[in-house]
Amino acid sequence: MARAAENDRDRNRERDTTRDRRRDQRREPERLNTPGRRRRPLLPWRRMDSDTFGKFAEAFARFMGTATFLAWMSAFIIVWIVLNVALPKSSEVDPYPFIFLTLLLSLQASYAAPLILLAQNRQEARDRVALDADRQQTAQSRADMDFLAREIASLRMSVGDLATRDYLRSELRNELRSLLAELAAEDDEQAPTGAPVRA
Repeated sequence: MARAAENDRDRNRERDTTRDRRRDQRREPERLNTPGRRRRPLLPWRRMDSDTFGKFAEAFARFMGTATFLAWMSAFIIVWIVLNVALPKSSEVDPYPFIFLTLLLSLQASYAAPLILLAQNRQEARDRVALDADRQQTAQSRADMDFLAREIASLRMSVGDLATRDYLRSELRNELRSLLAELAAEDDEQAPTGAPVRA
């Protein structure tokens, strides 16, 4: 009986592992090491460096923020309106509601907005890098200042232990006096009592 239960468990395990393998095979995409056909794009696609496109976006955003761009855009709109109002009805390109002009302006705005955002993101990334460099420089300067402050404090403490000029003079005077006194005492001892004392 125990053997039959054990055989049933083994069969169930084998069935489960086989089912799991089949499920995994269905789920797994093609393996990377399996050679396959390389798909060619429908249109020839030129790879562009993201930095090159970012520089273009910055230059475009910088130009759009100038007075020159605003002057040219204003002149274009004024000329468009004047030509479409002044020309006879049969030769008008864009009659009074100026729908085509609105389409052109909205198209220009739809391209300008992402380019301006891209330029802002690049500037923000540059600012973040500059800020990190400033933080590192500030931390290094702070560490240098702390080190110098500790060195100056230790020098002050060392200088406090050193003898001053006045102290040395007084000590030398006292020593000189004591030496002179000793010499005088020796001279008094060596000199006969009746001999004159040398000064």
